[in-house]
Amino acid sequence: MRIFLGLLLFFCSYMPNVYGAKLNVVQIYTDDVLLDLIKENKHLSQMVVDECQLVQDIEARAVISHKPAFQFLWGDMLAFGVCVKKNVPLGLHYMRESADQGLPEALEQLGRYYHVGKFMQPDIRQAIIFLKEAASLDNLKAQIRLAEIYNAGEGSPLDFPELYAQLHHSVTDDKKTHKKITHLLTGLAEKMPERVVNAAKEGKY
Repeated sequence: MRIFLGLLLFFCSYMPNVYGAKLNVVQIYTDDVLLDLIKENKHLSQMVVDECQLVQDIEARAVISHKPAFQFLWGDMLAFGVCVKKNVPLGLHYMRESADQGLPEALEQLGRYYHVGKFMQPDIRQAIIFLKEAASLDNLKAQIRLAEIYNAGEGSPLDFPELYAQLHHSVTDDKKTHKKITHLLTGLAEKMPERVVNAAKEGKY
């Protein structure tokens, strides 16, 4: 009996330390925090860092609350099998749901997938549709990819001035990106009359 009581007291004294180590519960992200993670492409790696503790909360906010940032995250988790069983079609469904609500990062990602043929067959027409919408929402990645597509001979010349204006007025502190934009602008300018280029620089397109 004494041995049993001794073991019980030892176990009880040890329990707070064991459970205390498990009480570092991760709080669900705010929309702003999640958007910042998505923009930096850290949203999936953060799930791993957080030991997949937020799966149910993220699913609820994506499926029930229809929050676009969470739809995007949930779609990515499903498409790449991060913290959940991989399901590419369902993942793309939630990415589209997010894009339909106008999340620039979702629009850019779907445009990129159509461009390179990731998860689906390459489709330049669909790529341009998604990228144009993302570009109009000041998504620099979409603007750059769209310029690359236009400079490769795809797309309508009627759309060149608008994209030129977007890139001309874009802002970045990355020297490599800045140099790339300059190169893309030069390529676009060669496809338009000088008066159109000048008008685009002034936002008149």
